[in-house]
Amino acid sequence: MMKQLLTPDYIFESSWEVCNKVGGIYTVLSTRAKTLQNVFPDRIFFIGPDVWLGNSYIEECKENPLFTEDEKMLLAWRKHATEEDGLKIRIGRWNVPGHPIAILVDFTSYYAQKNDIYTQAWIDFQVDSLHAYGDYDEASMFSYAAGKVVESYYRYNLKASDKVIYQAHEWMTGLGALYIQKHVPEIATIFTTHATSIGRSIAGNNKPLYDYLFAYNGDQMARELNMESKHSIEKQTAHHVDCFTTVSEITNHECSELLDKSADVVLMNGFEDDFVPKGTAFAKKRKHARATLLNMANKLMGIHLTDETMIIGTSGRYEFKNKGINVYLEALNRLTRDKNLKKDILAFIYVPGWVGEAREDLRERLDSGKDYDTPLECPFITHWLHNMSHDQVLDMLKYLNMSNAVDTKVKVVFVPCYLDGKDGILNELYYDLLIGMDLSVYPSYYEPWGYTPLESIAFKVPTITTDLAGFGLWVNSLKGSYSMLEDGVKVIHRTDYNYSEVADMIKDTITEFSTLTDTEINKIRKNAANIAEKALWKHFIQYYYEAYDIALRNAAKRLSLK
Repeated sequence: MMKQLLTPDYIFESSWEVCNKVGGIYTVLSTRAKTLQNVFPDRIFFIGPDVWLGNSYIEECKENPLFTEDEKMLLAWRKHATEEDGLKIRIGRWNVPGHPIAILVDFTSYYAQKNDIYTQAWIDFQVDSLHAYGDYDEASMFSYAAGKVVESYYRYNLKASDKVIYQAHEWMTGLGALYIQKHVPEIATIFTTHATSIGRSIAGNNKPLYDYLFAYNGDQMARELNMESKHSIEKQTAHHVDCFTTVSEITNHECSELLDKSADVVLMNGFEDDFVPKGTAFAKKRKHARATLLNMANKLMGIHLTDETMIIGTSGRYEFKNKGINVYLEALNRLTRDKNLKKDILAFIYVPGWVGEAREDLRERLDSGKDYDTPLECPFITHWLHNMSHDQVLDMLKYLNMSNAVDTKVKVVFVPCYLDGKDGILNELYYDLLIGMDLSVYPSYYEPWGYTPLESIAFKVPTITTDLAGFGLWVNSLKGSYSMLEDGVKVIHRTDYNYSEVADMIKDTITEFSTLTDTEINKIRKNAANIAEKALWKHFIQYYYEAYDIALRNAAKRLSLK
């Protein structure tokens, strides 16, 4: 007989990325919002930082395009929160599907109290803020303010019989979760880490992570890498909340070793596919995307690539090693010498760098509508960078002697800007270009989940990833073995030390794809889309319901012991 899950009456979620699109967590929260809003209509509240309006340290205030304020919403409580509790908040709707309630809080007033706040966190939970630097203060003051907001709402609007969840995302919200744990013990707390701060730091500092994970002491490594405060808040929050969660099995293993705490539930990152066009619209957008990419490349390099060209690409944050950009370039270099390659390859790197301005010479060629037979200067980049002589992608292209010569079958183009539709060269949104690709490559070394390959297969673009990505492990679990190219996702085995083998496997997979018939490719594209469907929120949301149940039951036990 299945256990009846306890269901919350109200849910509060806190994240730095609520109404603030700065990373992958934004995608997690914003795509899941509709599902939760349907189940808990206006009983799910997202709390984020008011970093657009109302903060004295912002020189120029702008209206937040992701947030619509409603001055009539929750009017009585807002008046109380402002006048009695001293909170600076704005209430409205998050402009994402589902349009859930969002509360933005101005946290700047708490800076004056930060030493007292940190001292109390040490007394109550042994959180070490002594070594804090960088964004620690900003994140912690927001987190503390978010906790005060939830406390105020609970005391004013709710009662002891209400089952309430507070879910905090990443170390940046840990202080707020601990505040709730102490000051509003009636609320059940969940803490979700999307990557451990110390694990990401180990990988980012070129230290072998996985082969030595069992031997690393998280506290010791935090001292060595100057990560003590972030590690401390993350670890203490994981140990004290009612339910600790993470986003993949590989990150759960990382948590076990570096935080000394395994997750109670793994909350895999789903998505909604409402951004993917259907039917004739899909075919039209794909045709347009390919024409746009080929035309730009031809103008940049003074060549004449046709629609028979195989378009591939990688994208994401500029983490050269962690995202596998280095091994991707190595694979492309080896591909130039592969005699079995049957098609011309146009390979893109969509990674925002220290971008300067759109190339005027390239823009002029694009505006002219003419064909060109000579390449532009630096025929492998679309925008000038502020650090042209010290950019890792450009440095590696130079080291590999990849200059997009006319006689090479592999051409590489670096697009170092955010694809927001107004970059000055392509002027298309990322998704509107992704749809035109034939194959994507995400050979990550450190990737707790991996939205980019998931987005790729949603657009029927087969992808190459690794088993060091949470997404890659999940795909393998679906099949019960390593997923192959014909399945729509090629999962490559990657370790701390098999860089060269990974480069060869990427090369071989691209070569294999170049030999396939249209019928074979269409089958692979269909299989890719089928995998994407299995990652929709309607499938993954169940894990959240399990986390709510665990948190509520543990909170009840905690209260009974008081």
